[in-house]
Parts: sequence; structure tokens; C-alpha cells
Amino acid sequence: MNTSQRLVVVAALLAAGGVQAALQPGDIAFTAFNADEDGFALVALRDIAPYTSIYFSDNEWSGGAPASGSFNGGENTYAWISGAAPIGAGTVVRFSAIDRAARSASSGAFGLIQAGAPGFSASGDSLFAFSADASAAPTRFLAAISSEAFAGSDLAGTGLAIGAHAIAVGSGADFAEYSGPRAGLAAFAAYAALVNDVSQWQSRASGEFATLAPNVAAFGIAPVPEPQTYALLAAGLSLIGWRLRRRDT
Repeated sequence: MNTSQRLVVVAALLAAGGVQAALQPGDIAFTAFNADEDGFALVALRDIAPYTSIYFSDNEWSGGAPASGSFNGGENTYAWISGAAPIGAGTVVRFSAIDRAARSASSGAFGLIQAGAPGFSASGDSLFAFSADASAAPTRFLAAISSEAFAGSDLAGTGLAIGAHAIAVGSGADFAEYSGPRAGLAAFAAYAALVNDVSQWQSRASGEFATLAPNVAAFGIAPVPEPQTYALLAAGLSLIGWRLRRRDT
């Protein structure tokens, strides 16, 4: 049994056993796309449970919900299993050289399960992330990225919307990457709107970027004040109020 077959078997067993948490659109988001290196990166915007499987395809989607639409053929579908340890919200996972036998992910196992024309294209290519059944048919779309406004694909019915769960980077981009804030927001889910906002990305349409690594710095959230901090704040406000009342008398 090769690596791709093992990925499918493990994913099927996990799905049948109910081990996986149900990921929703916006729970992950793409943060980089490299058509020269044939790689990409994504950020987890919620904790990902151990052995969660996510599928990726650069085929075009015909439109409609997973049960009614379909991918065309000719390109590739991959499976990623997150691994034995949970992946914390804010973690960035990099997927490298996906068109080669040495393809890898910075965390978990990553393999090719349906082969087609290898590699990404800077013109008109899209990549979908989705949950799937044992035959790799989508059951729920999670995120998407396109180098040319999802040309050839129809997002209607997928549950994905550009700017919310999907990003259309600069047309013809060889390399594109999220360059916006990675710290300071109150919740990880709040980054979804930023990461899917094309104005927060840098796209490069000319040059050779096969050796350019994406930014894999983790995202962080603003710390929640400790209870004693609130107590001190309340005490300070009370003192200010008392002084103001004394001044008015």
C-alpha cells in the first residue's frame, strides 16, 4: 500500500469513527500561493483536532453544493492528515513541492490521491480546500484561492464567498502572499476577513520565485486581561468618581 492509499484509508477510518471535528468554511484560510515552487500555505483559525483530514484540488468546480456539483478532471487532488498532535489556532502550515514525489507538509502527512497535470499555473489556476468522503468527493468546502478570479470555476452553492472564505489574488501571480497583521485581533476567527482581503496581499507576476519561502509566522490574538486587572480598573474608576464628586461639593 503506497502513501496515497494509506492516506485515503486512514481518512476513511477517521470519518467513519467520528473522530474528526467538523471544520466549517473560514476555519482555515490560505496565506500563500507559489506557482513556481508549486506550493502553498494556510493558517488554522480554530484548533484542528488530531488526525483531521483536509483535501485539496486544483481542478475547476462546476458550481453547486458538494452533493450536486463536481470537479472537472485533468488536474490533481491531494489529502492532508494533520497528525497525532492538535494544531493550535494561529498555526501556519506550509505545503511544499506538491508536484513532486518529495511533496511535504510542515505538519502531518500529505499525499497525492488523484493525479493529473502536475503543478500550479499562474494564469487561471484555483485551489480548493474541502472535507471529503472516502472517495475524495467534497462534503464541505472550507477555503479557496485563485490566481485569476476563479476563472473556469463557479463558487455558487459552495458556501464560499470571496472576501470571507476565499481569496482571488492578483491575476497572473506567480507568487502571492498575505502581508497583513498577524497579531492584535481579539479572536482568531476575526483574521478571516483580513486574510481573504486582496488589499492585504502582495502579488508578484514576473520573476522566478521557486526558492522563495512563504511567511510561516504564527498568528496571535490580544491577551485577555486577568481578573485582577479588571478589579484594579474598577477601583481606579471609583476613585476618580469619588474625587470628581468631592470637587463638585
